[in-house]
Amino acid sequence: MSHTRNASTASKSGGAPHANIKAAHHQAPARNHTPAAADYDTSLSIEARKYLRTYGLTPPRVDTYDIQNQRALAILNSKKTPIEQYQFLSILRSTNVHLFYRLLSKNVKELTPLIYTPTVGEACQRWSELYIQPEGLYLSFEDKGHLHSVIQNWPHHDVDITVVTDGSRILGLGDLGVNGMGIPVGKLSLYTACAGIDPMKTLPLCLDLGTSNEAFRNDPLYMGSRREKVTAEEEKEFLDEMMAALTERWPGIVIQYEDFKNPFPSLERYAETYTMFNDDIQGTGAVILGGFINGVKQSKVAPKDQRAVFLGAGSAGVGVAKQLTEFFMKEGLSEEEAKKRFWLVDSQGLVTSDRGKLAEHKLYFARDDNEGKQYKTLDEIVEYVKPTILMGLSTIGGAFTPHILTRMAELNDKPVIFPLSNPSSKSECTFEDAIKYTKGKCLFASGSPFPTLKFEGKDLTPGQGNNMYVFPGIGLGAILSKAVSVTQNMIYASAEALSTSLLPEEVKENWLYPDIRRIREVSVEVTRGVIRAAQADKVDRELALRNISDEELDDFIRNRMYDPYTEHDKVNEELRELAAHVMGSPQESHGQSNGFGKITSRPSTANETK
Repeated sequence: MSHTRNASTASKSGGAPHANIKAAHHQAPARNHTPAAADYDTSLSIEARKYLRTYGLTPPRVDTYDIQNQRALAILNSKKTPIEQYQFLSILRSTNVHLFYRLLSKNVKELTPLIYTPTVGEACQRWSELYIQPEGLYLSFEDKGHLHSVIQNWPHHDVDITVVTDGSRILGLGDLGVNGMGIPVGKLSLYTACAGIDPMKTLPLCLDLGTSNEAFRNDPLYMGSRREKVTAEEEKEFLDEMMAALTERWPGIVIQYEDFKNPFPSLERYAETYTMFNDDIQGTGAVILGGFINGVKQSKVAPKDQRAVFLGAGSAGVGVAKQLTEFFMKEGLSEEEAKKRFWLVDSQGLVTSDRGKLAEHKLYFARDDNEGKQYKTLDEIVEYVKPTILMGLSTIGGAFTPHILTRMAELNDKPVIFPLSNPSSKSECTFEDAIKYTKGKCLFASGSPFPTLKFEGKDLTPGQGNNMYVFPGIGLGAILSKAVSVTQNMIYASAEALSTSLLPEEVKENWLYPDIRRIREVSVEVTRGVIRAAQADKVDRELALRNISDEELDDFIRNRMYDPYTEHDKVNEELRELAAHVMGSPQESHGQSNGFGKITSRPSTANETK
């Protein structure tokens, strides 16, 4: 069987070889006697079922994709609570992965809140209570010194990307220990749904490093170790071993860190050694930056005149502010001028250099122009700064009060309001309140989803600064470019690509983010931006991609995205190749019976559209 090379031979004109932008030939895997879960898909043709040895193990009728979707949605809608719907979708993902992603692709806006935020928050809190089936890999501190052996137990030979958490800071819900596994599981589902990363090449990874949650340690149902959280030094040694073990087994793996209580040390330690990034810092910063760029443009206030108040000066707030500082610098401001566009607020008030000893990460944005006065409340700070932009990363629900929102509208023609905390119960304000108290003037984006709102006879759609706009493209860009590291320029490029991905009609409606239902196409643009940035930084190893146009690169990206609608074609191709081998005539193999019945290119779905 022939294999398509990554690059064609040099052209006759003597130019550099071009990358192959067509999908590579499918190589038939060795078939085991035991079928995989996906082999029981009721949309498989009869001949495919016989080949996979599932014939007779599913009802005899061949379903169309539409019928499967109808049945799955009916079951989903019969569930009474979001957590019950979450559980059904989890089982579906484990038992019929392609149907799960077909369902998700057609209903991404409706189902994302069920497989990720906000429902995943409850799922994590109750993970040990509701546990039914394995969905990822757990590495325990008790296995220190033997992590390589444990990693060998992961059943899939190829892994392109992993999401790893220690569960110590889940969605503002605190330290949930191994119950945090719901985050990598949900996150990787979005990598597949949004950017087409093959679900069989993803690894949800949860570290059991103890938990500071005493209630869990005393809960007989809790499935993690019943020890206090390990020390920072112990965690560092553990992570060193883990990173080495992961890359030894899968040298090209992309490693995304998620929901660590202190995300900075690992990012600083590993960013230049491994292909890794931290979505809480870099992904959050990038997605907010994408909406922020559009907010600044639509506010009609020049970058040099913007004044941003950040409620929340933790790692997330500081990380986001640093990303936005880079935008102001690209707009022509000096670094000092750029960072002076920000006023950070923590639990003690405005962060100033003369307020006493500050945490190290707060020093960069500490103000020195407060003339010795300390501003304690957000109301005081808004009155003092007169901000054009109000951003919340505090997890304090309702912190943007009616009075503050009203004042923002008095100060600005188009105030930018970004309540970014998750879940929705911890959002600094709701979309309804933002519209009501600014009289519809605000440019709004939140971290949690809010429903469409009718205001003065018009339907208003809230922007959601969901990381799923950027992290799937960052991951796919790193995978396809074979990047040796994820650079800051790659992160910034993801935000820039996101900001330019809006359609003209979306811009006209003052949207800050594109329609989430277009997420696959948005991810193509983000992925392209990330790959080009990797090339500019010379961290890419897929060098042939440097020689193709953006249009060709987009085709390359699309052709390598997992498509749950065409996965069955791979089985049918195996059947055709088998028939050709048996009949001895590849040219006449299409449509031969070969004991399996007539071989078709798709099972009973010829009249369907995606």
